Amino acid sequence: MTLALYVPRTSPVHRLPAGVKLLVLLVLGVVVFVVPTLPAALGTLLAVVLVGLGAARLPVGLLLRQARAVAVWAAAIFVFHALATDVLTGAATAVRLLALVLAAAVVTATTRVTALVAVVERLCAPLRVFGVRPARIGLALAMALRFVPLVAERADRIREAQAARGGRVRGPRALVRLVVPLLVSVLQLAHTVGEALDARGADTA
Repeated sequence: MTLALYVPRTSPVHRLPAGVKLLVLLVLGVVVFVVPTLPAALGTLLAVVLVGLGAARLPVGLLLRQARAVAVWAAAIFVFHALATDVLTGAATAVRLLALVLAAAVVTATTRVTALVAVVERLCAPLRVFGVRPARIGLALAMALRFVPLVAERADRIREAQAARGGRVRGPRALVRLVVPLLVSVLQLAHTVGEALDARGADTA
């Protein structure tokens, strides 16, 4: 699952303060779980799509990529609930997950990372009395927002390279062939970033 990166536009959604958008996302998440019905989930999904494509004027492809990224998980949840509970519960849960992922994508696509980090740091400021450093939390958030799509991009490159060299492999073997080189790549990247942060004195922030 990936999150959309900032897409510059001059829409009303882009102009909203980052704190307001995060609050709306929080309220939306609470509402879809307090009202766990299929109509409520479908209504939420429709509202998110209308806001993303209409009010925010985001590209259709962006929302489709987010939907494809979570499609496997949504399908797995649907099958689990269909077997363990009932089909309607499975459908509502899957749609709810899709709606929340798309809502988060709309927020990250319409809000600069610096604005999101600033809001989180302000919210965490009272925790200084407990020894928490808001700047570090903000840095962790900024790196997560940047590195999640970066890791997904590297996974795509590994899959493409493996397919070009020896064709496509399916099943557990395909997962192992992807995870091992991806893990090595991510560890190398983390080591490089850690050295860069140490060189810039991030440990004293």
